[in-house]
Amino acid sequence: MIFEWQAALWQRVLDSAERMPHALLFAGPAGGGKRMFAEALAARELCAQNGVDGHACGVCEDCLWRLSGNHPDLMRVIPEADQEDRGDAATEKPEGGKAASRQIVIEQIRSLQQALTTGGHRGGRRVVIIDPPEAMNLFTANALLKLLEEPTTNALFILVSSSPKRLLPTIRSRCQTWAFPRPPAEMATRWLADKKVPDAAALLAFSGGMPLAAAEMAEGGAAAARKRFVDDIASVPRKAPLRLAGEWESWLKSKDALACGFDMPTLVGWLQRWVADLVSLRLGGPVRFFPAQYDILHGLSGRLTIDAALGCYNEITQSRRVSQHPLNARLFLEDMLLRYARSLQAAAPAMRR
Repeated sequence: MIFEWQAALWQRVLDSAERMPHALLFAGPAGGGKRMFAEALAARELCAQNGVDGHACGVCEDCLWRLSGNHPDLMRVIPEADQEDRGDAATEKPEGGKAASRQIVIEQIRSLQQALTTGGHRGGRRVVIIDPPEAMNLFTANALLKLLEEPTTNALFILVSSSPKRLLPTIRSRCQTWAFPRPPAEMATRWLADKKVPDAAALLAFSGGMPLAAAEMAEGGAAAARKRFVDDIASVPRKAPLRLAGEWESWLKSKDALACGFDMPTLVGWLQRWVADLVSLRLGGPVRFFPAQYDILHGLSGRLTIDAALGCYNEITQSRRVSQHPLNARLFLEDMLLRYARSLQAAAPAMRR
């Protein structure tokens, strides 16, 4: 599927049809449709008879294989946890079983390398989608780098990344980067309106202007989690941070949180957005992520010095870097919320003097 805000990029596909590089890096914020664009390009590359609009025909034998999920020349390299999210693996884990990995592991790249040593099914193009490439550790990334340095004949690598700066510079240098910018606000708003997404304006703002992310929140139950987050964080410092940390720990383990994919990195990311709005207000800027909570944020920002606001944001950013695997979830939440509360409490006396 190609969205209207991707029309110029799709034209680039058509213009590059005869000189497509061996590796592409699709880079841009999450929630704008990069993954769907990659799938559309893969479909085009594998189709035996593209339509007049440049899209895959959808009816040839190759398209039917792809649509059934059985095309031998289309390879997707994604984390195990994402395979479960897409229904490619059992979602039930045995009690006490190991959680699905959020990483692309080196065995996946080795398997890919082995698969690419054989010729394509019809002697034609093979397509490899790696999403997201930043989910690789250093050893896995170096294994991929070797494949990119010695490209297999007639293979197209498509790397789909929301954090391209986290990739090895040598990987980026071996890919042609295509930038996927944030969609124009009017297009995003119209698309959400056509989808009849409830509370679209608030969700679009919260999602940084990314329409697919906003729609996913509305459909997946994350909108309710966002409402609870706002109520909870607005209660600090009236509510004791240690008490809230305990409530959040239980919340993260609840069935509702697990069902909508609400986890520690997501929670810390939301707090980072909240503090970013506080910083923006303190510097005389607008509220970007929580416009409906302007009055609350404005009142809190008045208690912060600029140094306290920036310091708090930097501390939350540091917390986010280790939020994927905190050694102790409860202590992690307590430390983060205490730092946030102290920035409000410590700054207030200084502001009054």
